[in-house]
Amino acid sequence: MFSKKFRNFLLFGCIAALFAAVGYWNISPERFLDKPPVSSVDTPIDWYATNTHTLQYLPDGKVQYEMTSDKAEHVKATDITLVTKPDLNMYRGTDFPWHVTSERGEVNSGGTEVELIDSVRVKRTDEKNRDTLITSTRMTVFPQQQYAQTEQPVRIDGAGGVSTGVGMKAYLKESRIHLLSNVRGQYEAR
Repeated sequence: MFSKKFRNFLLFGCIAALFAAVGYWNISPERFLDKPPVSSVDTPIDWYATNTHTLQYLPDGKVQYEMTSDKAEHVKATDITLVTKPDLNMYRGTDFPWHVTSERGEVNSGGTEVELIDSVRVKRTDEKNRDTLITSTRMTVFPQQQYAQTEQPVRIDGAGGVSTGVGMKAYLKESRIHLLSNVRGQYEAR
């Protein structure tokens, strides 16, 4: 009744229509839109606090350090606390604390390590009213050991001059600072 050529055309037409229909329902335009990547690590905040204030005392009752921040958020998955505008005074049992500030910070679960990020400033005025100011973009502070370190560029203003370098180890209890590389200094002659 129908020619062989017409039957082949009709058969291939039906197959093409079937593929077109399957493609139409399986491929939607939304598939081609940019979607945010799905994170494999779930990092929900399990608690937060605003205007925080923390005091740590030495065994003899003197203040070891005092820390305030605008906001603290605890990440459950990593047990790290994210702080905004941390402000830390490390007294070391004396009346002349090291004053440490930055834009952001990350505190480990035991509070033994504070990673300071962006606009880090470490300042101290001693008993003779001399200022020492250390600035960097990132620094790790260990409050219990009264120690700070960084691998970033550092600037130290104080003692009648300015020192710069890359990398630093600061033993804050002894007021001893080691710049690790590319050290430059400029001092006033008296």
